[in-house]
Amino acid sequence: MSFDVLQDKILEKNNPTVAGLDARIEYVPQHIRQAAYAQYGVGIKGAVEAIWQFNVGLIDALCDIVPAVKPQAAYYENLGWQGMEMLERTIAYAKSKGLFVIADIKRGDIGSTATAYAEGWLSGAPIEGQVFKSFDADCVTLNGYMGSDSIKPFLKAAQGEDKCAFVLVKTSNPGSGELQDVKTADGRAIYEVMGQLNESIAAGTEGKYGFTMAGAVTGATYPQQIQQLRALLPHTFFLVPGYGAQGGTAADVKFAFNDKGHGAIVNSSRGIMCAWQKTGKDGLDFAEAARNAAIAMRDDLLS
Repeated sequence: MSFDVLQDKILEKNNPTVAGLDARIEYVPQHIRQAAYAQYGVGIKGAVEAIWQFNVGLIDALCDIVPAVKPQAAYYENLGWQGMEMLERTIAYAKSKGLFVIADIKRGDIGSTATAYAEGWLSGAPIEGQVFKSFDADCVTLNGYMGSDSIKPFLKAAQGEDKCAFVLVKTSNPGSGELQDVKTADGRAIYEVMGQLNESIAAGTEGKYGFTMAGAVTGATYPQQIQQLRALLPHTFFLVPGYGAQGGTAADVKFAFNDKGHGAIVNSSRGIMCAWQKTGKDGLDFAEAARNAAIAMRDDLLS
């Protein structure tokens, strides 16, 4: 199963960190932006080129430190087809450097629409008896709150490719409790119901580390709930956002790992990407700053 691949990479680098590639144009250092604008003009094309150069620099700086990267599709979709083409290139480049790629797409649809999404992001599109891949991520994020119908098509696509998915369970945003903490008639919180449904859907797909191909998104900003979910979902791999910029700490995220230290990966996006903004060198050291931030995060998580 694909979470075996991810866990292997985590162990190889002794680092349970995934670096977000959520590059808005204002996150890109000025010298990269100006060079791109000089060549392509101020606009979509110039911004796409600047973000591409930024992504390449980040990937080159991080590929021997972190096991995975997580591009958030929204920051590419807002640049139209050129942004999405650049996302496809970014995924391919990251994979060429040995990184596990989690496409943060948070899709949540059913039936043939979900199947089409799954083909685009995971298994490839069937055309005249052949299959053609485009984004070809290793893993995607999903919103499963439409029920099993919104998860199963992705797992079907992923299973044939040794890929996987992370499903939203208890998210890190302040408003998550408005729905996810509501109690059902049997006293369970909605996030517990979601987590148990998710694990049951993927039952039987456990790999060598004991995790199914359907992981869960569990926010670092809710450490008590993470601890509860880890006990409740022993076969579920966790993606943990909220560390750093959103207030989550290493002490908070420790509850996401099982007693062997397996089964979770912690995300940092701005904390790594934008580390250059704190060095006073105008972004000329953005790659070095990102690398140093990733090393500091690794050491913090392992301390």
